Amino acid sequence: MATVRYPIGILFSATGSYGTVGRTMLNGALMACDEVNRDRSSGVELVPTIVDPASVLSAYAPAVEAMLDAGIRHVVGCYTSSSRKDVIPIFEKRDALLWYPAHYEGFESSANVVYTGTAPNHHMSPLVDYLVSRFGRKAFCVGSNYIWGWESNRVLREDVTQRGGKVLAERYFAVGETDFSAIIEAIFEANPDFVFNALIGQSAYAFFRQFRQACLSRGIDQKTRFPIASCNLSEPELAEIGPGAVDGHLSSSVYFATIATPVNRAFVAGYQRSFPDGPTVSAEAEAAYIAVRFLAKALRDAGGGDLAAVKAALAGQSLEAPQGRVTIDPETMHCYLTPRIGRSRADGQFDILVEAERPVRPDPYLVHAAAPLEVVAQRPMLRVV
Repeated sequence: MATVRYPIGILFSATGSYGTVGRTMLNGALMACDEVNRDRSSGVELVPTIVDPASVLSAYAPAVEAMLDAGIRHVVGCYTSSSRKDVIPIFEKRDALLWYPAHYEGFESSANVVYTGTAPNHHMSPLVDYLVSRFGRKAFCVGSNYIWGWESNRVLREDVTQRGGKVLAERYFAVGETDFSAIIEAIFEANPDFVFNALIGQSAYAFFRQFRQACLSRGIDQKTRFPIASCNLSEPELAEIGPGAVDGHLSSSVYFATIATPVNRAFVAGYQRSFPDGPTVSAEAEAAYIAVRFLAKALRDAGGGDLAAVKAALAGQSLEAPQGRVTIDPETMHCYLTPRIGRSRADGQFDILVEAERPVRPDPYLVHAAAPLEVVAQRPMLRVV
């Protein structure tokens, strides 16, 4: 089979406030590119153009424009929802395709985006079930002051309220803010059953450290009395938090490096060989890896880079990913993924506490949500690991 070269864009902030996560996404995408290009039977060679917006929102749109001007029609990129929202109109106007590999808040649909990260029914719904059943119904929410924090807290609030619970407070901070002394005092005063964290990057790392220290100074075991739960906490971020506050945090995700399957062990080993200087593998890295593998397969099956042909070839595609089987839902262009909840350890890894028995259909608009006593097929039923 003759090999055809395809230019693609890779757009991740490998530096700046959330650069640690961005580097893992870049690494995952490059690892997949290397595997595709070494497989001569694929008939596809990917030629990546890499741009680092450095965690500056205003840098994303010019980067996308430059890539499309250069003839690139497929871009794997963006971490934050604000950057995704900023560039989607460009992809729609110029008929190109964004491959978005990050957990996100949902409530979005675009014919020019393929979503390989989690929808809210993959991470928010299972997390609320877990928290309410084990800790209580009183939540205190903190988040970065943009769409991810706003919408994540809104979904959690509606879900907790359905279960007879209450969000005691919501507080938002600028991306990069690191002084949380006042809000920590507010948490002690409110006395919630758990804290929901939707902070990102350096803000999140500082909050974890400061809250742990504040609890220690009061003789409180933060891990059991005020557990912190997130939908965006992964292994490289545990390293950023540091040894004094890294353990005992809950994360709702579809991927952890400790998944005990041959496919994941090979993935982790290959990642570590390729990127010995880190950051370590993460759910975001796996999602970027999945995006590139799906893109290469769709280019091959479509026989070219035409968007309509690529999307037609992509619909219903499956692959054995590190997290398990992942399938593109042709209706939403999101993925069937396997929800899991993990608890962080002192060594910077996660113990997987519960997981879904099978991949769950994406429900980005939560149209299948229902009262807690109703039986909902779309809501993941988690089993103890």
